Amino acid sequence: MLVDRLSRWLFLTAADSRLLKAAATRYGMRGPGSPAGRFIGGRDIPEAIESARALEQRGMTHTFNYLGEHVRTTDAAAEATMAYERVIDEVRAAGMECNLSIKLTQLGLELDPGLCEANLEQILDRAGASGCFVRVDMEHSALLEETLRITVAAHARHPDVGTVLQSMLRRTPDDLARLNEAGVPVRLVKGAYREEPDIAFPEKRDVDRAFIRLAETMLEDGAEPAFGTHDPRMIRAVNTAAAARGISAERYEFQMLYGVRRDLQAALGARGYGIRIYLPFGADWFPYFMRRLAERPANVLFVVRSLLHEQLGAHRP
Repeated sequence: MLVDRLSRWLFLTAADSRLLKAAATRYGMRGPGSPAGRFIGGRDIPEAIESARALEQRGMTHTFNYLGEHVRTTDAAAEATMAYERVIDEVRAAGMECNLSIKLTQLGLELDPGLCEANLEQILDRAGASGCFVRVDMEHSALLEETLRITVAAHARHPDVGTVLQSMLRRTPDDLARLNEAGVPVRLVKGAYREEPDIAFPEKRDVDRAFIRLAETMLEDGAEPAFGTHDPRMIRAVNTAAAARGISAERYEFQMLYGVRRDLQAALGARGYGIRIYLPFGADWFPYFMRRLAERPANVLFVVRSLLHEQLGAHRP
């Protein structure tokens, strides 16, 4: 629908705005009751660990993401690298499973790929010593080839390294074959970045069809397949494909975003499916939050209701 496309364009444009990001960072999340707080697991590592414990109590696993991307200085890349090392240390000290999701632009990919690789290697050395799995998040398609190159090379040295592929991109079947051959674990998502029609499918139905075809390939040939979706139709398709191939629920998992479709998370967990929650935290929350609003109209409605509730509450005697 035209309205949905315009809404998606608006929020993705906002996600890329440095001015809006700077203003939002100064404004902050205003505590756990804020609209953004619904989708962000905390402002720092202790708050993120607290959120992760709550997920574990509900029978779910998690992957920590220290929010940030597109750093502009080598110092910022080094700071992000050290932050992830602290995450590994503090999560392990808390006696919890350690699973990370990292964006390479946060480690300096756009500044110097060699610097980025060195920073990633530093994190992976610490992660390997702690038994921590690291997944390299996928970003805009312009960064895809370099991200895949770095990830495949890192996986050859550190087996507990995976990445993400987007069904919206036309090239993804070839990329999946490459990663399956290398034994790299993949999380399949639909995608949340603005792309040109010659690079990505513009129609949702084509993105969905691609997701199902790719999911079938992952179930047949992939290493530790994971499916990042909140779409009940995609979930049913994955489960149907798995059942048809005699693949048990223990051999794959669904990965969902913190604060999104918590009802669905609970329902799938109750049925015995593995549920891992993408748990973002930190001050650099604005681009992530905008992409979540772009993905689902229900997220926008939640924010509007929260703001109305806040305003009405503020004016009550």
